[in-house]
Amino acid sequence: MPESTSGAPENYRIEEDSLGEVRVPQSARYGAQTQRAVENFPVSGYTLPVEFLRAVVAIKKAAAEANFCLGILDKEVADAITAACDRLSETDFQQQFPIDIFQTGSGTSTNMNVNEVLARMASEHSGLTVGANDHVNMCQSSNDVIPSAIHLSALLALQNKLLPALVHLIDVTEEKAETVEGVIKTGRTHLMDAVPVSLSQELNAWAAQVRLCKERLENSLPRLEQLAQGGTAVGSGLNAHAEFAEIFARKLSGDCGVYLRPAENPFAAIASQDTAVEVSGQLKTLAVALMKIANDLRWMNSGPLAGFGEIALPALQPGSSIMPGKVNPVIAESVAMVAAKVIGNDSTITVAGQSGNFQLNVMLPVIAFSLLESIRILSTGTRLLADKAIAGFEVNEARMQQALARNPILVTALNPVIGYARAAEIAKAAYASGRPVLDVAVEMTNLSANELEKLLDPARLSQGGIIDGD
Repeated sequence: MPESTSGAPENYRIEEDSLGEVRVPQSARYGAQTQRAVENFPVSGYTLPVEFLRAVVAIKKAAAEANFCLGILDKEVADAITAACDRLSETDFQQQFPIDIFQTGSGTSTNMNVNEVLARMASEHSGLTVGANDHVNMCQSSNDVIPSAIHLSALLALQNKLLPALVHLIDVTEEKAETVEGVIKTGRTHLMDAVPVSLSQELNAWAAQVRLCKERLENSLPRLEQLAQGGTAVGSGLNAHAEFAEIFARKLSGDCGVYLRPAENPFAAIASQDTAVEVSGQLKTLAVALMKIANDLRWMNSGPLAGFGEIALPALQPGSSIMPGKVNPVIAESVAMVAAKVIGNDSTITVAGQSGNFQLNVMLPVIAFSLLESIRILSTGTRLLADKAIAGFEVNEARMQQALARNPILVTALNPVIGYARAAEIAKAAYASGRPVLDVAVEMTNLSANELEKLLDPARLSQGGIIDGD
């Protein structure tokens, strides 16, 4: 029995592949090719996400079902493979799929990892000899399995996690907008005072941003539904039954509860990752929108005395280890960091997407990892923003009204009445004296106080259009 570096005995078994013998831990369900990958790629410690591995397993199950339907795989073997797929536990996903994401660019190591684990489990439970390549991988190649798993896992993650989270954020934001209807505040452009807006207009603008992001993602779903499976190595379908792709897609659709179909051009589906790049771009757009919303919240919450102090975000935790009583906008900061990470992931996926060299993209694992990470952290970050920031912030209406009353930019409403140049003089005088623009306008125009109050009414100004004093 071999000894470990600590002197304690370790149990190994000898496995064999086309390159020869390999020592594999006795407790491992995987085989020689997985062990080689573990030894060859000790890069980051990051492994492919469970949702991606589940997609690969779902592909193996549907492939076994399709191959049995086509009469090219014995029922007993097909049943053993599908049963092994169903028996995989959370512990198995944590322990039996150890390969680093920075591996062979096709993801062959991960495909064989799944093949080996399922073959061993199927063999042990059925008493049959189930082969990792000949049976579990029948009518497949790593080159079509991994791209298909990217599409399937991203599709499921979007439909089950991110899109519902976006609906929740939209709903919470619009509900909050209803509660602050009629609250008028100073608008800002270039971070400088501008004409008034209502707080509900500001919130509904956020909701509209998020809704558009949701629609963009939904528009990408039909392309995620197209799978490379059946194209095998380069897209020609070599070693796959002519009807495999169609039957496989139907089986996988039924197993996963989503509509899936063979790619319109399997050569393109294997050679490129344009759909992953597209979806990542939409995730980046969402990240940009969330960064904007998070930063607006931080600015509005700033202070509370020396900043804007328009709202008070929920106090969730002490903000300083040295300054007692300080409370920071932690959720907004967390979401901003999520957005930064997603933008970085998009750069990774963009570069990886360019690595479709001739008939195969060779950065598939890092695309899978980065895309699913972006979806996952956006899903959780979005719900945190809704529930722990937007839903619970309190409005300091008195602070808003104080700033609004002293805002010389209200004079913009007088442009159609007295002209831009005369209005600018009033604004400058109001700035210089620190007095409300209404008081200065009474002195510098022939308009009555009553007319000016109507013209300069912030609530009316927030509705747009030309305001007359009648």
